[in-house]
Amino acid sequence: MCMTSRMAVSLVTSRAMDTWPPLALLSILISTLIVTAANAEIFTNSFYVKLHGSPGREAADAIALKTGFDNYGPVLGSQNEFHFVHRALPHARTRRSIPHMRKLKVDPQVHMAVQMPGFKRVKRGYKPLRVENLVPDIEPQRDPTDPYFPFQWYLKNTGQNGGKAKLDLNVEAAWAQGVTGKNVTTAIMDDGVDYMHPDLTNNYNARASYDFSSNDAYPYPRYTDDWFNSHGTRCAGEVAAARDNGYCGVGVAYDSKIAGIRMLDQPYMTDLIEANSMGHEPNLIDIYSASWGPTDDGKTVDGPRNATMRAIVRGVNEGRNKLGNIYVWASGDGGEDDDCNCDGYAASMWTISINSAINDGQNAHYDESCSSTLASTFSNGAKDPNTGVATTDLYGKCTTTHSGTSAAAPEAAGVFALALEANPQLTWRDVQHLTVLTSKRNSLFDAKGRFHWTMNGVGLEFNHLFGFGVLDAGAMVALAKQWKTVPARYHCQGGSVQDLTEIPSSRSVQLKIKTNACQGTDTQVNYLEHVQAVITLNSTRRGDVELFLTSPMGTRSMILSRRVHDDDRRDGFTKWPFMTTHTWGEYPQGTWALEVSFNSQMQQSGFIKEWTLMLHGTRDPPYSDLPVSDPHSKLAIVKKAHEERNKM
Repeated sequence: MCMTSRMAVSLVTSRAMDTWPPLALLSILISTLIVTAANAEIFTNSFYVKLHGSPGREAADAIALKTGFDNYGPVLGSQNEFHFVHRALPHARTRRSIPHMRKLKVDPQVHMAVQMPGFKRVKRGYKPLRVENLVPDIEPQRDPTDPYFPFQWYLKNTGQNGGKAKLDLNVEAAWAQGVTGKNVTTAIMDDGVDYMHPDLTNNYNARASYDFSSNDAYPYPRYTDDWFNSHGTRCAGEVAAARDNGYCGVGVAYDSKIAGIRMLDQPYMTDLIEANSMGHEPNLIDIYSASWGPTDDGKTVDGPRNATMRAIVRGVNEGRNKLGNIYVWASGDGGEDDDCNCDGYAASMWTISINSAINDGQNAHYDESCSSTLASTFSNGAKDPNTGVATTDLYGKCTTTHSGTSAAAPEAAGVFALALEANPQLTWRDVQHLTVLTSKRNSLFDAKGRFHWTMNGVGLEFNHLFGFGVLDAGAMVALAKQWKTVPARYHCQGGSVQDLTEIPSSRSVQLKIKTNACQGTDTQVNYLEHVQAVITLNSTRRGDVELFLTSPMGTRSMILSRRVHDDDRRDGFTKWPFMTTHTWGEYPQGTWALEVSFNSQMQQSGFIKEWTLMLHGTRDPPYSDLPVSDPHSKLAIVKKAHEERNKM
């Protein structure tokens, strides 16, 4: 997701298309690898093999058989890129295997062979098994009949367990409109799904499921004594647990389907497993839900590699029959000591990053904050630390202790499934616009008083923790039914500063770019969606660097906060794309200011080497064809701001 400092972007996108020019995309991939591969010290028994021409699967099978490998299949359906595995090699080793590489490279049909590095991907919100986590079965109640529904305060908050009444996802308003997720499939990319669970089995989509950890069609969780692999099953229940069947609770979109993609249950992740998971059956799967990411230790800077990036870009371009797949990401559980803009998955403009609040409206203690978060849902309850999210558990059981932003992302996926049933023609960008326009501030607040609600230049309220607010399923479904697809999206390089600039230890430095937002060209942007500041810098302590980006309309986004555990002095950031959604709907023409400083009591030094401003949005006003029924709605406020601007 990083890109070159000099990028001549000349691209218009249609309804769902969001491809980059080949050179720019290549730069993105290479730059990401530069950032992430520096710490790669583990090599797996997986190999990326690219053949000359397009000989197909049979040729690859023959090469694998001849060289002692297993062919796990094509990468993203390619005719010349394949995933080979050598079972005689250990899954993790500290050096590349030169003999095995040589076996592949000497074959005249092999163009390229790379032994895949391994890297860590961690579940967000996993709790070790405790006796109190195994809640016994409860007799069904009359209203509602699902026995755990009274514990699902995030669906209907009546004030139970010290919560704030009516602080929930407002799903009953969506269900009352006859929308329950029919004909929509959400893939749970995780450690497997217990598809034999009585609350899930009737909503399981076997055709869209696969096990990339074991390379078979049965993504059932691997047994462990501590139920470590319960994570995916819990996430699945939040989306699509059946209604009124006497088991556990009910899913947000209880008539939708879930697909199990088991890909998180091996010692180390590889780029090929991630890519094939995110690109699996893109026309059968509508939404991909991910409750995992790079280690939330407050010092990692990591993101998608080459093949995974290609899978995501292909998904938003070609998935759902060109409407674009929806990628939902848990923003991270690193707490105030981490920043989700250092997570290249959550900070991608092609994903929807979801944070969480607890049942009285405050942020959870594990919530990360960043300017790329689009919205929030819910996780652990406030008064009782053992009251989390009620959902399905392994082996037909139920739990009330699912937690972390892991629990928040599937709730959002369920809400998006409702929106897609209400309007199956929504593009991936339409879903993001709907999220911005229908999320509510409600009673959400920062318990430590650090981040307050702020209004951007066109009247949209946002918060550095919660994005544009908590999802409102009823409002999203209602607006989705009358939605008109947003205009084509353009990408504009607004300018670049490439002078080496020292970062003083005791004060901030400002770098400014004055831009016309590509006015008069094919890539003119007048109404913003995402903004990226692509930055290269080094310092004596990376974790003490803070970055703020201020738009021409005065909206100030913190695009990097202090990370107390990040003591890196070597790698810094190399073409890292810090993203903000806070300027959504604003006009980009004018002067943008990047403020760089150290937040430290110690003497620090550093240099910012490069800053490129990337503007993504539309030339035409996005909501001009939408009728306004509520004059106080976000839609009415933004539409009025856009109309007044056009009169000038």
